[in-house]
Amino acid sequence: MAYNETLRRDVRVKAQRGLELRCKNWRAEAILRMLENNLENGEKPEELIIYTGVAKAARSWEQFDLIVAALKNLREDQTLVMQSGKPIAIFDTHERAPMVIMANGNVVGNYAEPEDIINLEEKGLTVVPGMTAAAWQYIGSQGIIQGTYQSFIGAAEKFGGTLAGRTILTAGSGGMGGAQPLAGKMAGAATLVLDVQADRLQKRIDTGYLDVMVDDLDEALRRMDTLVANKEGGSVGLVGNVAEIYPKLLERNWQPDIVTDQTITDPYRGYFPAGMTVEETLKMRKENRAEIKKRAQESIIVHAKCMMEFEKRGAIVFEYGNGLRWQASEAGFKDALQMESFITLFIRPMFCEGMGPFRWVAISGDEADIHEVDDIVRETFSANHPIVDWINMAEKHIHFTGLPARIGWLGHTERTTLALKVNEAVASGRLKGPIAFTRDHLDSGSVASPMRETERMKDGSSAIADWAFLNAMLNVSSGGDLIAVHGGQGGRRSQCAGVTTVADGSALAAKKIPAIMNGDTGIGVLRHADAGYEKAIETKKKFGLGLRLDAN
Repeated sequence: MAYNETLRRDVRVKAQRGLELRCKNWRAEAILRMLENNLENGEKPEELIIYTGVAKAARSWEQFDLIVAALKNLREDQTLVMQSGKPIAIFDTHERAPMVIMANGNVVGNYAEPEDIINLEEKGLTVVPGMTAAAWQYIGSQGIIQGTYQSFIGAAEKFGGTLAGRTILTAGSGGMGGAQPLAGKMAGAATLVLDVQADRLQKRIDTGYLDVMVDDLDEALRRMDTLVANKEGGSVGLVGNVAEIYPKLLERNWQPDIVTDQTITDPYRGYFPAGMTVEETLKMRKENRAEIKKRAQESIIVHAKCMMEFEKRGAIVFEYGNGLRWQASEAGFKDALQMESFITLFIRPMFCEGMGPFRWVAISGDEADIHEVDDIVRETFSANHPIVDWINMAEKHIHFTGLPARIGWLGHTERTTLALKVNEAVASGRLKGPIAFTRDHLDSGSVASPMRETERMKDGSSAIADWAFLNAMLNVSSGGDLIAVHGGQGGRRSQCAGVTTVADGSALAAKKIPAIMNGDTGIGVLRHADAGYEKAIETKKKFGLGLRLDAN
């Protein structure tokens, strides 16, 4: 049945559950369910928008229906080719070839300014892919939660290793930012998150990511004071505009310990200017693009200046990769570029070991499959391995949304070890159905983003995009089931690559997994070793990565 216009208006697309195949094989079925899962978790599924207000899973509903039809007819020795949310062709390849390859939002440099992208989208020629949105790899706010948690824990080192009795101030509770209040709570902090859209905060309450929502600043601060006094981890959502509330906090001398941000900073389609209602903003976006940009930029400058003032007063302040610094700089506040990034402060040492946001999804839709994988993690890794502590916390705090899924940061060879054991569990019947392994495009060797993952690289190679393309090509060569290459725009001027691999219990999956996963993390280690990072050089030597000419 096609996802017709009536269904789009009245019924949300849900990922298929159970063990009944609609496709010709589990690899294609898994990819189809991942696509459906994107929409099940999406911010505006009726518009095919998954997160950041613009990142889409398909170019149009007509193209979505064609994608579904193509996946249902795909043999294991064929490959579906996708161009920016549009299926182009099915080619005969071979059984180890990817089921799907895609390129999304890649636009030649001089034509990739934000207004150019909007015009190309309006002509139906491209999509803004985000990272995991157009690649059908999104698993809801859980997808970013461990990276956010790791950043908060990293900041805790400045406070003697604990955030008990400490405060986090942030804004944005959309598909990505929605992870912040729960990550802060899990880290032991009292977390105040602002969002101008009450429905976004309510969604985080409904899914277990936020404790409470208020619309009064005094009440929000009273609740925060109680959490601090009790040294209790918890979260408060405040309905309000950051460019209006932050100046008030500064006037009151209310000083947070940590300040970060996950607002949508696109001045055309994401950021809400101070002094305007949500309805007024949405109307102006359609009617006066130049004016909404101007007003948004004015508020972005206020936002960034306030964050930097909090830093002057003693807070740890960092951007969480949403392009706020770049947007503020473009608007005229160049000093915003002095703000630190979560990558440079907390994450890069992990990248040097090939560690990053690994994910697994129960394609059966049965939560018991994820709990079994939780047990496999505990059986596989030592009790003092960070992944075990994380899984224990995740079981306690994180609710499943859409298909049951889990994220766990694992490094070089560790992903392979887990995936092989999971594939064996599928084959033996311990798991009811296949598991799809994927990751955020924010990973060790798959991104070139000078204002994010590759910011301030030691050797000056921040803007070198070769590594993202090499990562994608290596994953194609190794037999990943879905490979995506994405272009970024606006505050996220970048190139990135993603990969999904289906553990269906087959001998072929067991053969492919080591090549895919060791290559995926290995090239990340080599990328950082090439840039001169000592920890990456040590990891390279430890695993014998690089040119092994003596073995030939």
